[in-house]
Amino acid sequence: MFSKACEYGIRASTYIALQSLEGRRVSLKEIAEEIDSPVAFTAKILQQLSKNQIVDSLKGAAGGFEIQRSGIDRIKLSEIVYAIDGDTIYTGCGLGLKKCNANKPCPVHDKFVQIRDDLRYMLENTSLYEMTVGLEVGLTYLKR
Repeated sequence: MFSKACEYGIRASTYIALQSLEGRRVSLKEIAEEIDSPVAFTAKILQQLSKNQIVDSLKGAAGGFEIQRSGIDRIKLSEIVYAIDGDTIYTGCGLGLKKCNANKPCPVHDKFVQIRDDLRYMLENTSLYEMTVGLEVGLTYLKR
């Protein structure tokens, strides 16, 4: 459903948020290792997230990535998805057709519209903070 870049973007943002809550700034290499992503690919994703003001990037010896506490509470998953994939997840066809709408629907159009609406609701109503809660206590994981 999400692009690989978007999956890594969500995982990276969640990991950075968790570390930021503990007062830690994290390096590119650490993030890539913790989310099982290639370093170069992770760098491109973090660049997009930084450009879209999801994460803060600081250069230098004490540099790294962090998210301000107010951002962790405020940032919704929908913002991360939009920063990486745009809004195609809400408009794309469930079967991957170039054009699919109510006037010329694919065979799963009507059912997929509901799935997209539910997904949008979940993404718009889930904060980064909520994503970190399970990680803190070991109920959820970012890699296996």
